[in-house]
Amino acid sequence: MRMVVWGVLSTAKIAREKVIPALQRSPLCEVRAIASRSLSSARETAERLGIPRAYGSYRELLEDPEIEAVYNPVPNHLHIPLTLEAARAGKHVLCEKPVALDAAEAALLRTLPVGIQVMEAFMVRFHPQWLRARELVRSGRIGEPRAIQVFFSYFNRDPLNTRNRVDIGGGALYDIGCYAILAGRFLFGAEPQRAVALVDRDTQFRTDRTISGLLDFGEGRQLTFTASTQSAPYQRVQVCGTLGRIELQIPFNAPQGEAMRILVDDGSALDGTRIQIETLPPCDQYTLQAEAFCRAIRGEEVLPFSVEDAIRNMRVIDALFRSEASARWEEV
Repeated sequence: MRMVVWGVLSTAKIAREKVIPALQRSPLCEVRAIASRSLSSARETAERLGIPRAYGSYRELLEDPEIEAVYNPVPNHLHIPLTLEAARAGKHVLCEKPVALDAAEAALLRTLPVGIQVMEAFMVRFHPQWLRARELVRSGRIGEPRAIQVFFSYFNRDPLNTRNRVDIGGGALYDIGCYAILAGRFLFGAEPQRAVALVDRDTQFRTDRTISGLLDFGEGRQLTFTASTQSAPYQRVQVCGTLGRIELQIPFNAPQGEAMRILVDDGSALDGTRIQIETLPPCDQYTLQAEAFCRAIRGEEVLPFSVEDAIRNMRVIDALFRSEASARWEEV
């Protein structure tokens, strides 16, 4: 398959440290350009990562006729404006999560030009541990799935960090709570019907520094989660069924290029001595995501996750924020 030529919008940390190196490791991707609002920053990153071209504005990169696809990791409030601008310039877009600030804004992606591919960058959906966990659930290994529990946290009190700026889409739900929502939708293979939230906001930043949510997926299936930007770093996903339990130990920030483990517990010993361990082969989930996107661009396969999927995830986020204000269950 012919390589896809990529450009990157911004020198964001996730781009520099995770996504660009992952793209460069793939035989399907060529990273040819990077843009920043600061030309010096773009040049510095380009030199460090071996990227041929650096631009001092996003528009310059989007006007480059050789760029076929762009990775968009700008702050959340710019996801939709820049994704639409890139699409109208004829570029396919892999856009960081959350794809928008609400479902109505995400719905603007329905106006994309014909033939342009856009996907929300939830890289976990391509990791073998997530695919295997879903396969185990679907096969009945743990019986009927009843509950999913998710915890995801880190500690960040930097007032200059975009995650702590409420005006541009900072806060726990947008940044990491969205993964918990995705976990339920991905592993249950269903959409939640209603949601309720408990939110603690930082008194200085006004961001949701800790949010806990409960999602009702119907048929007795429920997801509970806590996401926090001011707690000790920790992450887990557990899927509990009538016959057993599946645990993902590092579900979201799986180390690039390392093997991962899934724990499968039949519940016969509460001390965990009967847990079976499945080891998944080493991989880079960012590379796998990019390659799936490239194959869709080249028409080798259908885009695995559509714009409609991104809109559905945003609807749940909307419902949780409505629940914070109403202090009651909200329909999704």
